[in-house]
Amino acid sequence: MAAASTQANGRSTAIAPAPTNIASIQANELAQSTMPYTCQTCASRKVKCDKLMPVCSTCLKGKLDCRYQAPPPRRRKRKYSGDISERLLRYEHILQQNGLLPPGLGVASATESTSQEQTPMQLADPDTLEAGQLLSGQGRTRYIDNNLWRNLRDEDIHGLSDHEEEDDDQDFAGLNGTQLAADPLTGALMGAQQTLLSYHPTHSEAMILWKTHIQNVEPICKVLHIPSTGQMVETTSRQPATASKADECLLFAMYHFAVFSMTEEDCLTNFTQPRASLLRKYHFATRQALVNAAFLRTTEMSVLQALVLFLLPCRFHYDSHTYWILTGVAVRIAQRMGLHRDGEQLGLPPFDVQMRRRLFFQVIPLDGAASQMSGIGLSISKDSWDTKQPLNINDDQIWPGMTEAPKEQHGATEMIFCLTRCTLGSFFARAGKSLAFSGVWGGDYKELDPLISDIESEVEQSYLRYCDIVDPLHILTIGSARAAATAMRLRGRLPKVKNGTATDEERKELLALASKIMDTDIAAYTHTSLKKFMWHIKNFFAWGSWDSMVFILTSLRKSDQLSPQERDAAWGRVEQVYINHSEALGSKRALQIALGRLTLKAWNAHPPSTSVPTPDFITTLRDRLNGHQRRHVARQDSSTNTLDTPRDGFSPYTPPPVSDAAALSGTMSGDLGLEMGSDFNLDTVDWAFWDKLIQDYQTQGGQR
Repeated sequence: MAAASTQANGRSTAIAPAPTNIASIQANELAQSTMPYTCQTCASRKVKCDKLMPVCSTCLKGKLDCRYQAPPPRRRKRKYSGDISERLLRYEHILQQNGLLPPGLGVASATESTSQEQTPMQLADPDTLEAGQLLSGQGRTRYIDNNLWRNLRDEDIHGLSDHEEEDDDQDFAGLNGTQLAADPLTGALMGAQQTLLSYHPTHSEAMILWKTHIQNVEPICKVLHIPSTGQMVETTSRQPATASKADECLLFAMYHFAVFSMTEEDCLTNFTQPRASLLRKYHFATRQALVNAAFLRTTEMSVLQALVLFLLPCRFHYDSHTYWILTGVAVRIAQRMGLHRDGEQLGLPPFDVQMRRRLFFQVIPLDGAASQMSGIGLSISKDSWDTKQPLNINDDQIWPGMTEAPKEQHGATEMIFCLTRCTLGSFFARAGKSLAFSGVWGGDYKELDPLISDIESEVEQSYLRYCDIVDPLHILTIGSARAAATAMRLRGRLPKVKNGTATDEERKELLALASKIMDTDIAAYTHTSLKKFMWHIKNFFAWGSWDSMVFILTSLRKSDQLSPQERDAAWGRVEQVYINHSEALGSKRALQIALGRLTLKAWNAHPPSTSVPTPDFITTLRDRLNGHQRRHVARQDSSTNTLDTPRDGFSPYTPPPVSDAAALSGTMSGDLGLEMGSDFNLDTVDWAFWDKLIQDYQTQGGQR
């Protein structure tokens, strides 16, 4: 009854609608003007959204693009087959195929008894092993692989995933009201959160840095999707205040890496600032952005991408043990996000599958190199992940929201360098493990050569034959791939030297292999078209460089090892390597000091045959080692063990002077200086072997 009138005392009185009807009408209107979920803009910025239509109040106030997108439907739980008989028959077939079940042994009785017991245990087919559960939404993923968590309902897990981080976002209050970081590692890195608006470059500078990153860095790393990331950079660099915490991490990591890849001249020309000043600025900003984003608890892809891009150029900034801890953090974050499980098995969209694969195949070699630098083995074994290699495709073949898997190309793509290294690294990791058990490494290297030839042929057919020598990336790909194969042949022959069974002919063959690797390194350094990749090359880019360098120097110390012409050529290579890699070989770390001593002893034993003035690199080595010795004596006299602490709060590793053998043996292998991003520890130098070899030379009179 909308309205009514009555006659009372001659008056007409209107009866108002019932209150319950008014409430229902208002509820209907409110339901029609709001959305049941947060808009994409507020979700990415992690701010509160009132869900109004067509534009929420937050976006309306900030004049932002307000977009609503329904969250993906929840994954249905897998239903297990209740037919135990069929499962037992399938397992029997698998056992018989592998010779583990005698022929004729039936399972009918076992099937009957099992069906009567109705055991609740659930078995998984080894060929279709069920992965854990992946929670995804609003740009985040979280992987659950634990029976306790699996027993929770989907709603409970999603609630924990969504709210546990929000509840912990507040910093702990310290003494006198000061704010302390919520965890010790974040506190060690930086401290409390703070704004970074003043650290953002101008839009024009940001676009220069983005272009530099695309040209110099991305072809080597390939963890970003250039089209979609480029749109974010273009928009956010104009209005830095609108950047989400995750996007800000990625921006500063990209800025830092771009500056790292530039020369001093480039920095002065484009930004009128010294390269060192820009590196300090963006290094601080990247670390602070990671702290602001609470990266230790992140489940966002862009934050992990930023962390990886930050760690790659910081390899020589932190001491090896701190760096190993930081790469271990990246591994743990990747596991928490489920990157160690292939996205196809988890039912993810094709775009997410490819981006997760790209990122995971940068995290693994990054941690592997750091583990070797710190003297520790791999922290994640090959058996603990099943992520496939990324496809050989260009960025324009994938995009967010695509529904069909991209078609892999047969030819050269933007992924050619990364996939070549990945293929070689994966093979050598598997071969190294299996051959170590079979005794091939200590036996006849001729059993190893066919395997190396097979992988060489595979890489040649899949990638190298499509390379164009005009393309700098293709030149780098060819050099890296062929140096890797040569390095494995070198390493396969070294045990005969270790066992003392190598003939003079085999030693000459080893020297030829080592010289070939050094020649590849020198050629890459002097190639003008590879200037933009110099940040990668100058840190000993070629696989096997350290093995080759040490073997050549130890060969130069032998009195009857080389002819005068061979000795002169070997010294020419050593000198060129010291000139090209002066920064990497000139550090004060244990390995570089020991290598310098070995070089001086080889020079004192058998210098070049030609009568020439002492080259600059020998003079520099003598001055550096004499200065190191004087500083060590001064420290002993003052009886102080205090380590210098740089401005960023980290204590560098300052080793005491050690013998060549001890430093090269791995007892102080914290700073191996392997090439950045080496895949699966291919350049794992056998320092224990070199220790014995150097000691043998010393006992044979090589130390003169």
